[in-house]
Amino acid sequence: MITVREKVRFVETDMMGVAHHSNHFRWFEMGRVEYLRQAGISLIDLMNEGIVFPITHVECQYRASAKFDDYILIETTMTEVSPVKMVFTYRIIREIDGVLLAAGKTINVFATSQGKIVRLPGVYFNKLKMAFENKENQCI
Repeated sequence: MITVREKVRFVETDMMGVAHHSNHFRWFEMGRVEYLRQAGISLIDLMNEGIVFPITHVECQYRASAKFDDYILIETTMTEVSPVKMVFTYRIIREIDGVLLAAGKTINVFATSQGKIVRLPGVYFNKLKMAFENKENQCI
């Protein structure tokens, strides 16, 4: 699991100062990108090789509201990985009081820029697999 600390920005809120529900998906992405970065995978390198990883499934259960100026913790865990897909779960927690604001899940497949599903090259898959296998022993 990795944790990203973020602050809810004014632009992410509605007229009541509450974070709009659509931001949770961006926060999930921030966690996913950081997870890959810490596993040693550069998104630019993947894209330069013509590999993208579209989301095929996303879910979010909202539990409490994030508000303007709240610091949130985005906890991201890889729960499954194979040469053709990766599955992540997320928890968004308000830092000051530890309240769980939302929990979610995404499934991404590896594909060409034309949308054809492909196997992730070994150099990248091995890094992901190592990060996944080390998750129970330590945070990456």
